[in-house]
Amino acid sequence: MSDQTCDILISGGGIAGLTAAAAFGTAGFRVICVDPASPITDRDVDGSDMRSTAMLQPARAVLEAAGLWDRLAPHAAPLQVMRIVDAGGEVAEPRLTRDFNAADISDLPFGWNLPNWLLRREMVARLGDLPTVDFRPGTGTRSLFTREAEARVGLSDGSRVSARLVIAADGRASPMRQAAGIGVQTRRYGQKALAFAVTHPIPHDNISTEVHRTGGPFTLVPLPDHDGLPSSAVVWMDDGPKAQARHDLDVAAFEAEMSERSCHLFGPLTLASRRTIWPIISQKADRLSGERIALIAEAAHVVPPIGAQGLNMSLADTATLLDLATAQPEDLGSRTMLDAYHRARHSDIALRVRGIDMLNRASQVRAPLLRDARATALSALYAMGPVRKTLMQMGLGVK
Repeated sequence: MSDQTCDILISGGGIAGLTAAAAFGTAGFRVICVDPASPITDRDVDGSDMRSTAMLQPARAVLEAAGLWDRLAPHAAPLQVMRIVDAGGEVAEPRLTRDFNAADISDLPFGWNLPNWLLRREMVARLGDLPTVDFRPGTGTRSLFTREAEARVGLSDGSRVSARLVIAADGRASPMRQAAGIGVQTRRYGQKALAFAVTHPIPHDNISTEVHRTGGPFTLVPLPDHDGLPSSAVVWMDDGPKAQARHDLDVAAFEAEMSERSCHLFGPLTLASRRTIWPIISQKADRLSGERIALIAEAAHVVPPIGAQGLNMSLADTATLLDLATAQPEDLGSRTMLDAYHRARHSDIALRVRGIDMLNRASQVRAPLLRDARATALSALYAMGPVRKTLMQMGLGVK
C-alpha cells in the first residue's frame, strides 16, 4: 500500500484520543485516528465501560472547542458539592463529613458527570460529522519511524501513514511511547477498583460523595435518573483480592455489602449495571514528547481515580497541544513545539501524580491511630477558609 499523509496521527480511540481527534479536526487539521478495538457505544453489552467521567470546569472549554459540549450537555449531571465522609471508626458510619461547595469559588458547578460509554457514542458521532477526521476503529499502530521533518507510522492493516505529529493516546502500555523509547515510572498499590452504576431511594442532590474507611475510597458520583430512580456511578477501591471477591459475588450479596460500605447514606443501593474491575497504579512518563511525538492521557500519566483528576489531566494535555498548534501551525510537530509542550505540562503532572499518590495512601490506612490522623487532617484543612478555597481551585486545575 502507498503511504497516506495527514497532519496528525492519533494512536488510541479512547475518550482522550477521540476528544483530541475532534478538537484538532475542528481546528482544521487533517487527522487520522486509529485504535485496534472498535469503541463500545451501548450501555448494556459485554465490554462496555461502566465507569463515568467527571468533566471539571476547564474541560468544558476543550469540549466546546471540539464541538462536543452541545452533544454532551443534555446527558450531564452537574456536580455542585464534593462531599468527603470519614467512616474510619469501629463501625461503618459517618463520623466526620465535610462539604466543598463550588459556590465558594465559582458560579458554575465543579463539573459535570457523564457515563464513559455515552461519551464514546457522542464522540464517535461528532467525528463522523468532521470531513477533516478519518477515524479507523479496528486498526492499530505497529511501528514508528521518525526524522526531523515527519513521522512514519506502520498500521496493523499493512498501510503506512506519514504525519507531522503523532499523538500517543494509546494507554498505560502505550505502543507508540515504547516505540519512541520513552520510559515510565510506575507505582503499584495492590488495589483494584470496581466500577458500576446504582440506583437509590434518597436523591444525590448533585453531590459527589467520597466515603473513606480502609483500603481505598468508595465514591458515588451523580448520574441522571435511571428507570425513574436517582442514580450514581460508583468507584470502589480496595485491596486487590477483596475487590476481586466482591466482583464475583452474587447480586444480592454484593448489594448488601456495597450498601454497608456506603454507610447507607442514600438508602439501600441497587445494582443497575454490570461490574467492571481494573488494577490501580500510578505512572508517569519520563518525558511527554520525543521526535515528532507527543504523549497525552494514560500514555503520559496514570493516577488512581481520586478527585476526578485522570481524564481532566488528559484534556489539559490536549488543550495545551492545541494552543501550541494553532498559535503556529507551521511548527506543528517541530522540536520547538514539542519541547514547549513538555515544559508546559510536566511540572503540573508531577505535582498531581504526587498529590493523588499521597491521598490514595491515606485512604488505604487500616490502623485506628492513622485513621484518626486522617480525619483530624481533613477537619483542619477544611477549617482554614483560604486553604480550602485554594485546594478546590487546584483540584479544578484553575490555579
